[in-house]
Amino acid sequence: MSLSRRGLLAAGGALAAGTATATGAAPAAADAPAGRGRRVRTGFERLAADGYAVLAGQRVGVVTNPTGVTAEARHIVDVMHADERVDLIAVFGPEHGFRGTAQAGGSEGRYDDPATGLPVYDTYLKSGKALADVFTASGVDTIVFDIQDVGARFYTYIWTLYDCMAAAAAAGKRFVVLDRPNPVTGRAALGPVLDKAYATFVGREPIAQAHGMTVAELAQLFNGEFLAAPVPLETVPMTHWRRADLFDATGLPWVPPSPNMPTPDTALVYSGTCLFEGTNLSEGRGTTRPFELLGAEGIDGRWAEAANALGLPGVRFREAYFAPTFSKFQGKTVGGVQLMVHDRAAFDPVRTGIALLVTARRTWSGFAWRADHWIDRLTGSSRVRTLIDAGASADDVVGAWEEDLAAFRSVRKGYLMYH
Repeated sequence: MSLSRRGLLAAGGALAAGTATATGAAPAAADAPAGRGRRVRTGFERLAADGYAVLAGQRVGVVTNPTGVTAEARHIVDVMHADERVDLIAVFGPEHGFRGTAQAGGSEGRYDDPATGLPVYDTYLKSGKALADVFTASGVDTIVFDIQDVGARFYTYIWTLYDCMAAAAAAGKRFVVLDRPNPVTGRAALGPVLDKAYATFVGREPIAQAHGMTVAELAQLFNGEFLAAPVPLETVPMTHWRRADLFDATGLPWVPPSPNMPTPDTALVYSGTCLFEGTNLSEGRGTTRPFELLGAEGIDGRWAEAANALGLPGVRFREAYFAPTFSKFQGKTVGGVQLMVHDRAAFDPVRTGIALLVTARRTWSGFAWRADHWIDRLTGSSRVRTLIDAGASADDVVGAWEEDLAAFRSVRKGYLMYH
C-alpha cells in the first residue's frame, strides 16, 4: 500500500487532538451526543447558524444531490438561494443528478433548475481538466460539497468529492465540505484496501472497502495524502455526532442517496453485499430490499443453511425467493437469501459479504464472476477473487488483507474529527 504521511501533522494532527477546523467552529467531539433530546447538527446547519461567514464575498457553487437537506427536509440549495447573504450562482450534480431523477450509471446533464433558475452542471464521469473547465465556466469562486455518503469505498459520491477537489485546485477555486454522518458508524475501517493498479471511479485511492469516515474526514485525508496539488480546503463539522452512532441515532431525516439505497438498513449491509454486483447473482436491485436480498435461478435453501452454519456475528440468513422488477433476472423468480441483521454493533458487513460469496460458490454450481472481473474493481485487487476460486475459507480471505488494513487504519487515525 502506498499511503504517505504527508499532511498528518498539518492537517490531521490538530484534528486528532480535537481542535477547531479551518472554519473556527468548536470541536464536534466536545458536544453532547445525539439522543436524549439532542440531535446531530450537520455542517450545513453550522454554516447557516454562523451567517454563512465562510462564504462571504464569494460566488458560490454547490455539489449536491437530494440528500443535501436541512433537518426540516428543505434542500440546502433552495434555502441558500432564498438567502441574500449567499451569492449562489451554480449547482453541480453527481451520478443520479442534483434532483435525483437518474438511475444507476446515469445523470441529468446540463439544465436550468426549474425551482431556482440556477444553472445545473453535470459532474458525473468528469475529472481533471474537463471538470476544472466546468468550474471555470460556471464563474464560481468557492465550491461547497454537501452529499450524504454511505461509508463504502465503491459508492461514487466520495470520488465525486475527490475529483471535484482535484479540479477545484487546478481551477484555482476554494473548497468547502459540509459534514454529514457516516450512517453505518465511524467506529472502524474494514475490508481490503485498494491496489492503485485497480483504480476506477468506484475507487480512486488506497482506502478500505468500508472506510469508517465522514466526508469531511475523507476530504482532509484526500488533501493530506493523495492529491498532487492540495486544494484550499475548509470543513464545517457536525455537532452531537459520535463515531458509534448509527443513522437512526442522529435525529436527521433519511433521504435515499441513490435509487437503490432506500433505507439506512440498506447502507448497513451495502459495503459487503454490493460485491454481488461482480457476480452472476442478483444483488436485489429491482426489489424492495436491494442488497439485503441476494439470489439467482437454481439456488435453493442450501445456501442459507451454509451461511447460517458459519455463525457470523450479528446476522442470520433467511431462505428467500423473489422476482426482480428490473436489472438481473428481471421478471423471473429466483432463490437465495435475505440478510437479517439482529445485532448491528456486532455485524461486520465486509466479512459477511465475503462469507456469502464463499458459500454461494460452494453450494450453487452455477456461480460465476462477471466476465469483466468487476469484482476486482469492487474489492480493489484480484486477491479476493483468486483466493475464493482456490477454495479459501472466509477467514483465509479476510486474513489476507489485514496487513494493508492495519496500515490504512494508522493513517486514517490522524484525520478523525470525532470521538
